[in-house]
Amino acid sequence: MNGPQLLASGETLSPSASVDTKIAVVLGTRPEIIKLGPVIALLGDRCRVIHTGQHYDEKLAHTFFEAFGIDVEPEVVSVGGKSRGAQIGATTSSLTAHFESSRPTAVIVQGDTNSTAGASLAANACELPLIHVEAGLRSHDRRMPEEHNRVIADHLSDLCLAPTEVSAKNLVTEGIPRSRIVVTGNTVVDAVTALTPGPAVRQSFLTRHSVEPGAFVLSTFHRPENVDDPDRLRSIIDELAGFDLPVLLPLHPRTVKQAEKNEIAVDKGSIRRLGPIGYVEFLSLLAECAIAVSDSGGVQEEVSVLKRPMVVVRNSTERPEVIGTFCRLVQPGPDIGLAAGEMLELHPFDSTDLRTIPSPYGDGDAAEKSVTAIDDLLGQTALDH
Repeated sequence: MNGPQLLASGETLSPSASVDTKIAVVLGTRPEIIKLGPVIALLGDRCRVIHTGQHYDEKLAHTFFEAFGIDVEPEVVSVGGKSRGAQIGATTSSLTAHFESSRPTAVIVQGDTNSTAGASLAANACELPLIHVEAGLRSHDRRMPEEHNRVIADHLSDLCLAPTEVSAKNLVTEGIPRSRIVVTGNTVVDAVTALTPGPAVRQSFLTRHSVEPGAFVLSTFHRPENVDDPDRLRSIIDELAGFDLPVLLPLHPRTVKQAEKNEIAVDKGSIRRLGPIGYVEFLSLLAECAIAVSDSGGVQEEVSVLKRPMVVVRNSTERPEVIGTFCRLVQPGPDIGLAAGEMLELHPFDSTDLRTIPSPYGDGDAAEKSVTAIDDLLGQTALDH
C-alpha cells in the first residue's frame, strides 16, 4: 500500500485512476469508519475513500480497514484541530474543488459529524447524488451541533438510508418524500457482528485488565455537554469513583484535556484509567461488562447487539429505540449511581432477559440493503440522464 495523500486544507486531492466511475465515500472519524466499513467492503473497487482528517490517525484507520478486509489507502484532507465552522468550511471547500475537477458518480456520507455536513454541502454544490447512511436520527435538541449536521445531510440527500422506522418517520415529518427514504437497519450491527471476537480472545482482554466477566463497569465520556462543563465532568467522575465494581475508563483525548485544564483527578476510587483502546478490545470488554455507563451514541447501539445494559448520561438522545430496554437516560449526578444499581439488579450478568430482546437496528444485513438501495438510485439516475 502507498501512504495516504495528505494535503493542506483547501487544496485539491489528486484524482485516482477511473475516479469518474467511482463512488466517493467521505468519512472523518472513528465511528464513521466503523459504520461505513461494511459498505466500503461490499462496494469494493467501485468506491474510493476520502478521509477529511477530522480525527485522523493513520494507524487507527489502517486497523479498521484491515478488520473489514478492505485494501484501501484513504486520501486525506487536513481539517483536524479546527473549530466546527472552520472544519465544515474547509471540508466543503476542499471537496468541492476535488469533485469539480474529478467527478465521482455519487457521494456517500454517514451520521452527524462536521465531515458529514461539509461533504454534503460539497456534493450539493457540485450537483452530485448524495447518499446519507444512518439518516433520520433526531434528538430534537437544538443545543447539539450533531443535530444540525444530520439535518443538513438529510435534507440535501437524494437517498436517506434510515436505520429504523422511527428514523424514517422523522424524515417524513420534516417533509422529505418517502421515495427518497429506505429503511436498512444500522450498519453498526454488521460491524459488531463481524468484529466481536470469541470467548478466548475476550478472556485475554479481561486478563489484561485484571477483571472478571460480569464484574466490572465499562465507561466512556467525550461529549462536549459533559466534558466541557467542569461541574458536570467532576460530578460524573465522582459517581464513577464511588461504584462498588471496578470501572474501566478509556479516556478520549478531549476528556483528558478538559480534566487536566480544570484540575479534575480521574485516577481515584473504583476508576481504572485506560488509554485509547482498539475497537475489537472495546467490543470484547463491552460484551463481558456488568453494565456500560457512557454518553456515546454508538455504544447505545452496540449494547443492543451485545445484550448489555447501559446508563446513558446525556441531556437527550437521538436513539429512543433502546431507551427503556437496553438503556436508561439520566443526567450527571446521583442519578448515575442509582440508575446503574437498579439496572444491575434488573439485568444480572447471567440473566437471559436482554438476550431475548432483538436489536431495533436490524439483523446484520444493513450494508447489503444499503448497497442495493444505492444501486437502485444510481440506476435510476442514469436513466433520468
